[in-house]
Amino acid sequence: MSLFEQTTAWLLDMSQWSGTGSIPQRLGEHVLITVVVVAIAVVIAIPVGIFCGHVHKGGATIIAVAGAARAIPTLGLLTLAGLWLGIGLKAPIIALVVLAIPPLLAGAFSGVNSVDASVVKSSRAMGMTEWQVIQKVEIPLALPLIMGGLRSAVMQVIATATLAAYIADSGLGRYIFAGLKTQAYGEMIGGAVLVILLALAGEALFAVLQHLTKKVVYVFKV
Repeated sequence: MSLFEQTTAWLLDMSQWSGTGSIPQRLGEHVLITVVVVAIAVVIAIPVGIFCGHVHKGGATIIAVAGAARAIPTLGLLTLAGLWLGIGLKAPIIALVVLAIPPLLAGAFSGVNSVDASVVKSSRAMGMTEWQVIQKVEIPLALPLIMGGLRSAVMQVIATATLAAYIADSGLGRYIFAGLKTQAYGEMIGGAVLVILLALAGEALFAVLQHLTKKVVYVFKV
């Protein structure tokens, strides 16, 4: 059988779609890892990016931090965290959070920092507090860029979360590692195909959401 036939046979095998270690279970684990990682990264990065953008300071530091974080090899960080924390999801989550922070931080900072200064001044002249300016003016206008950073972070985490299977029995990466180990290449390629399809679905979803935020900004400006 060719690799295409092996992959198709594995994907269409009904035994892969039910029970322990089934495709729905691994898919759910992969999505859950992505959601948890991105949520943690959002809590850390978005407020910092918004604050720095609001005061128009720290841009150089953010660029440096984002660049340094991107330069860290995720597999290397995962290995070190795994040696420290042991088998399980803690190490992959830490490594993936480090991966997700840079685009979120950059998106939030760029979005808020790029808001027209005259709009901010007008808001203050109307008696708005600094928090109200951030909440009611800057964040709505910055939404497209914030959403762009979120979109980038989610895509990177979906793709890289396959490494979680390196030290944890979770996610679609289990098929890739197991298939490689046992030379079951249909399973390995099938796992990769599922990750690609999940990434494409996520990309489509966030493309729609980012388009909607642009409409919100247009209505806000009008």
